[in-house]
Amino acid sequence: MHISAERIAQIEARRDEVQASMTRADLSPEAFVKLSKEYAEIEPVANAAHELRRLRQELAALETMTGGEEADPLMREMAQEEMQLLKSQLPGAERALALQLLPKDAADARPAMLEIRAGTGGDEAALFAGDLFRMYQRYADTQGWKMELLSANASEVGGFKEVVASVNGAGVFAKLKFESGVHRVQRVPATESGGRIHTSAATVAILPEPEEVDVQIADGDLKIDIYRASGAGGQHVNTTDSAVRITHLPTGIVVTQQDERSQHKNKAKAMQVLRARIYEAERERTHSEQAGARKAMVGSGDRSERIRTYNFPQGRVTDHRINLTLHRLPEILEGPGLSEVVDALIAEDEAARLAQLDGVG
Repeated sequence: MHISAERIAQIEARRDEVQASMTRADLSPEAFVKLSKEYAEIEPVANAAHELRRLRQELAALETMTGGEEADPLMREMAQEEMQLLKSQLPGAERALALQLLPKDAADARPAMLEIRAGTGGDEAALFAGDLFRMYQRYADTQGWKMELLSANASEVGGFKEVVASVNGAGVFAKLKFESGVHRVQRVPATESGGRIHTSAATVAILPEPEEVDVQIADGDLKIDIYRASGAGGQHVNTTDSAVRITHLPTGIVVTQQDERSQHKNKAKAMQVLRARIYEAERERTHSEQAGARKAMVGSGDRSERIRTYNFPQGRVTDHRINLTLHRLPEILEGPGLSEVVDALIAEDEAARLAQLDGVG
């Protein structure tokens, strides 16, 4: 897509205007925070715009230099070489600015709620859910993120029937949002004496965590039940009424929490999960209204959609949305190797959205 010189000038002018406004002596703390946020958002856009403008100006200057008959042949040859270099750099600079100008998902910078549930496959599905949880834990470590376990329903054989965690750090939702969906595993279970390959599945959901101001929940909209915790969980289980079940009456969303000994802590964690689920439900409703029948190339984030297969006998991982197959299953499940899959999904999404902009233009 071609970005006009006028648009570039507007971007750089706005950046300079915001920067100047931040130095005003009469600026209130609230206004400073607001301007700082805008500056942080516009600075990378303005930097990309500046680079594109610089390349275009240098190219124009060189074209002028080589245009006259009186130009020195050696100088002309050097200028033409420089022009070829600049022309090769232009498409990358235009793409970089176009990417910066794409509409941002307001949730991209947010922390995220990671929910993994064992699907079809019994014990093997629970073990696979545990494998996925460890993969995301290790990937989070490579990104410098902090992961906090909110609730876990462990399986008797290992792994999880269900596990929920909060992930905090820079750009968490932007990187993890394409992980939502059904993950399928094909392998020979340890309990399988005949060596037959079994297929089982786990469902992953990535929800952006809202700030409290994003989701207003009235006390009258909540039905809160307190009961005695049950199941594996240590000596305190079944001794106090500390487990909490919260029902959000307008949406019917139900959250239960019993991992903590304290009823107060369980309620706080349940409210954190509830806010994220309400926020995501509202995001999905808004997106479906805006997008109509259009679907992003890498998928809708629908949790019923099969997105990836982990095939142990062949040592491969295939992401079905972008037809990406990597024969690096151990490295991917270890966490660091997941970066290659995540980066490919982000690149495909960006390419699809750029193509859409080109189509509109």
